[in-house]
Amino acid sequence: MRIAIASSGLGHVTRGIETWAADTAQALAEHGADVSLFSAGPVAGSATSPARRRPRVISCLPRGGQAAQRLARLVPGPLWRWGLNSAYGWEQFSFWLRLWPRLRAGGYHILHVQDPMLAYWCLRFRRAGLLGAREILGHGTEEPLWFLARFPFVQQLAPWHLQTALQELRNQGREALALHWTAMPNFVDTELFRPRQGAPSPLRRELGIPEQALVVGISAAVKKEHKRLDYFVKETAAWLQARESAGQGPAHVLIAGASHSQSAGIIAAAEALLPGRAHVLLDHPHQRMPQFYQALDLFVLTSLFEMMPIAVLEALACGLPVVCHQHPVLAWMNHAPQGGACLDMSRPGALAGFLSRLRPQWLAQTGAGARARAEAAFACKPVIAQYLAYYRRVLAAA
Repeated sequence: MRIAIASSGLGHVTRGIETWAADTAQALAEHGADVSLFSAGPVAGSATSPARRRPRVISCLPRGGQAAQRLARLVPGPLWRWGLNSAYGWEQFSFWLRLWPRLRAGGYHILHVQDPMLAYWCLRFRRAGLLGAREILGHGTEEPLWFLARFPFVQQLAPWHLQTALQELRNQGREALALHWTAMPNFVDTELFRPRQGAPSPLRRELGIPEQALVVGISAAVKKEHKRLDYFVKETAAWLQARESAGQGPAHVLIAGASHSQSAGIIAAAEALLPGRAHVLLDHPHQRMPQFYQALDLFVLTSLFEMMPIAVLEALACGLPVVCHQHPVLAWMNHAPQGGACLDMSRPGALAGFLSRLRPQWLAQTGAGARARAEAAFACKPVIAQYLAYYRRVLAAA
């Protein structure tokens, strides 16, 4: 069984999708699978594998480049069905045109991706008799059901996503379309992402944060939409102001995430509302993320909906209580109250109020529960075993 893992953004974009592709290929290889990783650029070592094997690099039109953006503006309206109305769509299409002959020449049986249009083009080429590989779409990009229903093999990242999709298809009398769909989570390397073992935090020392300070952090793209970093900054600023007025101990806020056109505004707001207490690490190298989590006492995610964020898994594995919105997927991930708490993050003041009630005993007890949750549900070995079993199921399907 020859397996291909591919990502059109890997090598020039830093998101959960790209991290998933690199880490999944590495984990499959370490478990003895015949796997190849296809990326759009060289991939440096990561926290999960400092000595990562080299991917097979395929050049494409990157979504941030002028060519992809210009083509997206010029194409006729009907081409939106092919994803060519966006720069990301052109990136995937140009990547696919060079990936396809390699998949065919290499005799690959499985193509597993989280970039939706890579799966789409594989499906079309396979049905046209131009390719033998079967595509699996890992649903990490919030695609609508009408799009997902095209695919015979879909990996939903959480049971709630699968159950919700199946119920909607059942209501439409189309449940047979999802006969071979499954729910399999993302995973985390619990040996590399683990609690700090007593020694002082290197990142705290680097940033000038006292060891005794209470540190709250978030890892997400530094933008307003979806990740809602503006809400995080306002809520933590209100909490710190109340904390300082009460004469309580020092506290700091840490933000790590990919840069975005809105990042400058978020950083300016953090500096204005949290002077000397906010530390923003734009495009922080993934190999340093364990140190990031180990510098925190509490991890927060302020988005209201998620497919399955890898940052939450990394935080849990590092023994951090995870405070997030009261959405079924996020509640399933931190298994509240075992590994954290779920709030109504749509409500102003909800996070600030929770932070003001934090107690050391809760942090210690829930941190231990977070680590146990990561080891029991999201460790690499059992999840990769699920992947391999699903690949065999896909190949056996009629």
